[in-house]
Amino acid sequence: MADVLPSTSASLDVLLKPQSVAIIGASDDASRIGGRPVASTIAGGFKGRIYPVNPKRPTVQGLKAYPSITDVPEAVDCAIVAVPASLVEKTVADCAAMGTKSTIIFSSGFAELGAEGAETQQRIAAAAQNSGMRLIGPNCIGAFSVSAGWFGTFSSVQASLRLAPGKTAIISQSGAYGAHMFYMAQRRGVATDLWVTTGNESDIDVAEVIAYYAEHQDVSTIMAYTEGVKDRDRMCAALDLARAAKKPVIMIKVGDTDVGAEAAATHTASLAGDDAIYDALFKQYGVYRAHSCQEMVDVAYACQTGLFPKGRKMAIQTVSGGIGIQMADESVKNGLEVPAMPEALQQKLLGLIPYAGVRNPIDITGQVLNQPEVIGQGIDLSIRESGCDAYATYLASAPQAPGLKDFCLQTFKDLREKHPETPMALSMIATPEIIADYEALNIGCFEDPVMAIRAMAALSQFYETFERGQPDTPSALPAGVSEVPDRLVSEAGAKAILASAGIPVTRDVLTESAEEAVKAWHGIGGPVVLKIASPDILHKTEIGGVLIDLNDEQAIAEGFEVILNRAREAQPDATIEGVLVCEMVSGGVETVLGVTNDPALGPAVMFGLGGVFVEVMKDVTFRLAPFGIDEAHRMIGEIKGRAMLDGVRGAPPADVKALAQALSRLSVFAAENADRLETIDINPFVVLPDSAVALDAVIVPKATVLAGDPAVR
Repeated sequence: MADVLPSTSASLDVLLKPQSVAIIGASDDASRIGGRPVASTIAGGFKGRIYPVNPKRPTVQGLKAYPSITDVPEAVDCAIVAVPASLVEKTVADCAAMGTKSTIIFSSGFAELGAEGAETQQRIAAAAQNSGMRLIGPNCIGAFSVSAGWFGTFSSVQASLRLAPGKTAIISQSGAYGAHMFYMAQRRGVATDLWVTTGNESDIDVAEVIAYYAEHQDVSTIMAYTEGVKDRDRMCAALDLARAAKKPVIMIKVGDTDVGAEAAATHTASLAGDDAIYDALFKQYGVYRAHSCQEMVDVAYACQTGLFPKGRKMAIQTVSGGIGIQMADESVKNGLEVPAMPEALQQKLLGLIPYAGVRNPIDITGQVLNQPEVIGQGIDLSIRESGCDAYATYLASAPQAPGLKDFCLQTFKDLREKHPETPMALSMIATPEIIADYEALNIGCFEDPVMAIRAMAALSQFYETFERGQPDTPSALPAGVSEVPDRLVSEAGAKAILASAGIPVTRDVLTESAEEAVKAWHGIGGPVVLKIASPDILHKTEIGGVLIDLNDEQAIAEGFEVILNRAREAQPDATIEGVLVCEMVSGGVETVLGVTNDPALGPAVMFGLGGVFVEVMKDVTFRLAPFGIDEAHRMIGEIKGRAMLDGVRGAPPADVKALAQALSRLSVFAAENADRLETIDINPFVVLPDSAVALDAVIVPKATVLAGDPAVR
């Protein structure tokens, strides 16, 4: 951690909790970019010292102004730079010379515009680094702390404040999106204090701010927006800190990158994509990936209760059968279970409402208008006897209906008194004042019943992440492991490399004549597969370069010649090493293992079932390399076809432990060859009842892609 992302507390405290600030380019007009931070900070009740810098005015908004930062009487904790791009470099140099501890650069016109702007930005960042001054931006809209009264931003967020400072913190690479996150959080009842936008990230980036929030005692939940990760190790270290501190991270990631899917024509590369690899990062560190700002703030809102379900069993009670079905569907889609209520409990519920649906969801129907007491009775019984972990209730507009309003509120007061630690969510339509009464009971309220379920699923995910703690350490590779070469190798070469890393492969013999092939068959002692061995022919079946289930001398001798002739006819210029004689493996479950090397996040391991599952359904999952056995098991559990490995239609269970071990070893091999590797495809990797084995493999070195080798086109 120390090497990748050193402790950030002291250097970012001066940015977010400054005692003295300067606004360079300060305006007397509170509506202008240089005027807004002055006005907002004054209005925010900032207790520190404010130094407006404007050479054309003696005062700015009632405060004494200074001609230059060099005229300010002290080395300030934070300086805002709101001057034209052409003046920024000189201004930052003056700040550094004056001992300014941190700088926020509003100005744009740097790396986002091209090479010349990027060079200027690099010089600015170097000047700051040489002086020890921290820097946010350029091209950002600032940072603030509500509790400190410091609004170092030209956004009008201070005027939109509705809530007292809370323990949710925001970090956004995009300034405008960061402001939108804050506005929506305020409207949703998510109490926020710290807020940072990073812009071009010439120094401070999203990862460092996440790490700061993870270490900050007054932050409990982190909302983040990013368009990409520039340094994988820094981001992983930051997310690891948040996980260790048991602080939920809710993140939106947008934008696409080219992960080389066209250059390396393998299953792994074609199934990988920017989203898939970022999903791997988020799954690995327990980050909840939101796909809209509304979803993000709803999950952050749910986190404020501090009540995380200790399992995935969901009990649903509803006044509408249709809504109950929708909530049940959404539960299953989000990995929650909706178990049938125990028979004894069902009978007790029927005793309350003879015509209710009582399996789960519990549909108390419109009878609630005549028997409002069944709301509390039904939930109380469920909490005491269902064995579920979380409880969601849909009440439509009942909590604000005349004659029901006070009764409903008292019902949930009684429930909360009886069950103070039980995670509960309500979906209802009510005024903000009524909703506030339920929120005071630590019960989350959602207009949309789907979002109520999704939020509870997120809380369950966070609990699991925090409970499992630090990941297990992957085992080291065996001594003498071969590294990825600079050129393409045939299947024989690829299997030899993988075998050296401890990944099981079939027994194979590379032969150069029909006689050698027959001899190899005798040595294997059973049916074999013949394959063309050529580093220039990666897709052997496309040219008829594979013959299966051969088990006599004549078939093998003839097959040897057939395969050679087909290869020479299809690709006359291909280098032919010979024919590979492989043991024939029958039975088991076909899976696919792979590696793709993402430009931003590095090598990621893919796993999925073979056949239609990968070809059509694309039922795969990814993880960043390296990882241990426990993470491999979580990967295996994520795919939709997981039950195939447990044995279906009388088939014995597959050796999942051997599969997990192979995934972990592949991840370590990929991590150690990150600078040399483009992709790996192990397809199929057959998982048998008592073992697992690779039947075929392709390794594409990075050097061959860079060189434009036609074999990987």
